[in-house]
Amino acid sequence: MSAGAPTPGDIRLNCLTLGYDRHPAVHHLDGTIRRGDLLALVGPNGAGKSTLLKGLIGDIPSLDGQILRGMPARTLAYLPQADEIDRSFPLSVLDLASMGLWRRSGAWRSLLGHRGAVQRALEAVGLSGFEARPIGTLSGGQFQRALFARLILQDAQVILLDEPFTGVDARTTDDLIALIRTWHGEGRTIVAALHDLAQVRAHFPKTLLLAREPVAWGATASVLSPQNLARATRLSEAWDEDAAICAHDHAHAAAGLDAPGGGHDHAHAHEHGHGHGHHHSASTEQRETAA
Repeated sequence: MSAGAPTPGDIRLNCLTLGYDRHPAVHHLDGTIRRGDLLALVGPNGAGKSTLLKGLIGDIPSLDGQILRGMPARTLAYLPQADEIDRSFPLSVLDLASMGLWRRSGAWRSLLGHRGAVQRALEAVGLSGFEARPIGTLSGGQFQRALFARLILQDAQVILLDEPFTGVDARTTDDLIALIRTWHGEGRTIVAALHDLAQVRAHFPKTLLLAREPVAWGATASVLSPQNLARATRLSEAWDEDAAICAHDHAHAAAGLDAPGGGHDHAHAHEHGHGHGHHHSASTEQRETAA
């Protein structure tokens, strides 16, 4: 393991900035996602939650800073938002779930030897008997269950979920939360972008509150304070879409990694809506990753 590399199973963010066409969407993010974390990503619409997940999986290169993974990026499992998936493609539920085996069996190899594993995954999400159903005929909840069956078959140690409960019924939500808690009990790392703060408070012990920059990161009860939520709203409203990438002191950023929770952070959009210098946007108590 090279010097400065994260502990195996951890993901370290080193003054990370992610964006599109050189325009930052989430920036100056320092901290560590620990192996076995059950972490919620929350924040206003457009806060950078989806961008961060895509950066973690390697779909978006960093504009500045680093993502240091204690595992290969290909070993992470990622569930995008449901509206990003084309349901008109002629796939059956069995075909969709079986895609989770591609990493192990190859895209074009026979899945006959894995049929039992696929059946067990569909049973685990309540879709036994749906194997031949075209995915285009499924309800929102049924489709999300099929996607979770695919995640089961991927058997990843790190699972990234982007709005996994949007547009699904309450029973499906409860069943999928139970599956997530099972994964967490097995020592897997789960990071989920969520809107429902009641769900976050009830089921996710750690939270990262984003507003294009980190507002607070740590124990959920402390992070989701009225003051932090109000600040996230102010920062989101003040965001400058055309802002350039801030320069930063790389040596200082590297030194900050020794601090619990990843050290310092910077602001990119001042709450008054102008400029983008640097300031400390979250206290050490708020930012420290809970033990």
